[in-house]
Amino acid sequence: MRKINRNRFVKIFGLSPWFFVFILVCLDQGLKFFVKSSFYIGEQREIFNWFSLYFVENNGFAFGYEFFGAWGKLLLTTVRIVFVFVLFKWVVKLLKAGLNKFVFLAFLLVFSGAIGNIVDSVFYGVFYGYAPLFFGKVVDMFYFPLFSGTYPGWVPFFGGKDFLFFKYIFNLADSYITCGAVLLLIFYNRVPVK
Repeated sequence: MRKINRNRFVKIFGLSPWFFVFILVCLDQGLKFFVKSSFYIGEQREIFNWFSLYFVENNGFAFGYEFFGAWGKLLLTTVRIVFVFVLFKWVVKLLKAGLNKFVFLAFLLVFSGAIGNIVDSVFYGVFYGYAPLFFGKVVDMFYFPLFSGTYPGWVPFFGGKDFLFFKYIFNLADSYITCGAVLLLIFYNRVPVK
């Protein structure tokens, strides 16, 4: 199993791991700022017939799910922050110990994505004047309606109903988390457990 240390990581990517995270978070926040300041909520600008920028704000977590009203939002933001601190400590430990470069990249992607969405949740409500600290909404914009159709009649519960793939709207931070999770699934046997 190939392992890396901090110097090997720098050599591979040409920059420090923390600067890499900083760049990813800046890209995420820059795009969110552009969309938030240039679009109205619900505005959709088609780039290709299968891809649009579609401005929505997500008050919950994955797929827009919300639980327990305002207390749920506060709990979600707090859990996100605790998760990032735990992940940060783990990444620092892994950086010192050295590990597979793809596993390390996966952790950095998840860490960057979590920070990007935390910035929205914690500060956007105050910055844009619509909610107190910790109650901001996450800005989403990527929309990929790749194809649509109708479920065959024999499909249980959904037969005869229309569907659209892929109907969910997400942002760069979500993409980082998803790519990191996929890398972790691929290289799960190289993730240190101690």
